[in-house]
Amino acid sequence: MPLVNISHNTTYRYGSAVDLGPHRMMLRPRETRDLRLVAFDLDITPAANIVWSHDVAGNAIATVVFDRPSDVLVIDSHATVDLTAPVWPVFAIAAYATSYPFQYEADDLIELGALALPQYADDTRRLATWVEAFVMDRPTDTLSLLKDVANGVTARIAYQSRETEGTQGPLETLDRGWGSCRDFAVLFAEAVRTLGLGARLVSGYLYNPSGNWLGSTAIGSTHAWVEVFVPGAGWIPFDPTNRAVGSANLIPVAVARKIEQVAPVSGSFHGTNVDLLSMDVVVGVEDAARSSFGAVDMRRSPPETAQD
Repeated sequence: MPLVNISHNTTYRYGSAVDLGPHRMMLRPRETRDLRLVAFDLDITPAANIVWSHDVAGNAIATVVFDRPSDVLVIDSHATVDLTAPVWPVFAIAAYATSYPFQYEADDLIELGALALPQYADDTRRLATWVEAFVMDRPTDTLSLLKDVANGVTARIAYQSRETEGTQGPLETLDRGWGSCRDFAVLFAEAVRTLGLGARLVSGYLYNPSGNWLGSTAIGSTHAWVEVFVPGAGWIPFDPTNRAVGSANLIPVAVARKIEQVAPVSGSFHGTNVDLLSMDVVVGVEDAARSSFGAVDMRRSPPETAQD
């Protein structure tokens, strides 16, 4: 796999100078055994104080505090990553977990906590009934079951890009029959949790040089998928939008229990709704050899994170 450059620019324009509240940014790619962060740079206009930290999930968080009003806010990040994930991964699942249902070991279950519990109300068990249809037998092959559920999401739901904020709940997505990549991810994660398995939402980028994958243009955009914890193999990535398993083509930035927790940029300003004139987001994900920018300065990046 190649070296890949990622550019992510978010620009807010205001009708007059406004006081900018603290902003929380999740833009630095997560290093894993399949992804090495070669370089990262974050530039903010107007000038601001940037403090780096890690949240409970190990995501790199930039907290940005501004010292003067401004009529524009530009958040410009650049990263270079080395992707080494195999296209056809083999998962070393523990013997006791190869067949579903299985019981997590006590320590694993404690650590998974809410990640193994449904997060949305399902009083009439509509989602539980839907996902149960994929369990052909008990016991059944765990990995095959997870693939069937992921493929079932894609078969039931039509992909539709949506630029507006917010994410549909799983039952809402089933009722509408369409959704964006983040809606696919939320539905799959909730279905897996209904089966008693641990799952977390992932936000990041899709490396899509051919332009054939859903959820991103050939140039690039943000993307969402799911990781399921299977003993022995660990966190296995599932991209239900593209019926893909494994981390080839996926560049994770943040993981969390809820999709709302992995927003790339969140913050506030003091003013009225009419003060905000526009918000533009431009993302590029391309081979470093073809990219318009080269290796970048690591001095503004936080300390190295431990590999997963």
